[in-house]
Amino acid sequence: MTVRVLIADDHAAIRAGLVLLLDNAPGIEVVGEVADGASAIHRARALRPDVVLMDLRMPGMDGIAATRTLVAEQLSQVLVLTTFDLDEYVYAALRAGAAGFLLKTVEATSLVEAVHRVAAGEGVLAPQITRKLISAFASQKPPAAKPAMSLDELTDREREVFIYLGKGLSNAEIAATLFISETTVKTHVSKVLSKLKLRSRVQAAIVAQENGLADE
Repeated sequence: MTVRVLIADDHAAIRAGLVLLLDNAPGIEVVGEVADGASAIHRARALRPDVVLMDLRMPGMDGIAATRTLVAEQLSQVLVLTTFDLDEYVYAALRAGAAGFLLKTVEATSLVEAVHRVAAGEGVLAPQITRKLISAFASQKPPAAKPAMSLDELTDREREVFIYLGKGLSNAEIAATLFISETTVKTHVSKVLSKLKLRSRVQAAIVAQENGLADE
């Protein structure tokens, strides 16, 4: 199945490089490119891409505001690709619902893999920031990442899946651990997100960390 990608970056040279890289990667098709957040939303509404590869700092509407709208309207998964790994950008992007956060120094093969993983409904974080991010969220307990419902709303199986999300396991790894299919894992993840009113599995992992479930 081909993953359809829309690229949003205000630097033409970077867009051209990403188009060249991704269009030549197996199973990926670049369906459009834009230079700002507002255009990303407009094109996403028209093209319905699987993934929007989103820069954060762009003129007019920035990538964080655009991500918030794309996720709220369920137009696409968003994979942030940026030069900046400052806490404020990381937190804001994930609270907006981004499914992944990578730095522009990422290797080409890792970027291609991340696009496929995000399209499949999995979260991706740059290795450089994963531990710092989870530790910061766990200690600061940002209100925006708190679940809107009691964890008691989850079934036993959903709670197990939730715990493994907190440990950073992929769908395949959760499936192997619990001896269930990946399709079943995806169903449980969707129910966890719905019941806790969370926007992405990355947010779910953070909430699990906050509640100490990842240590179980």
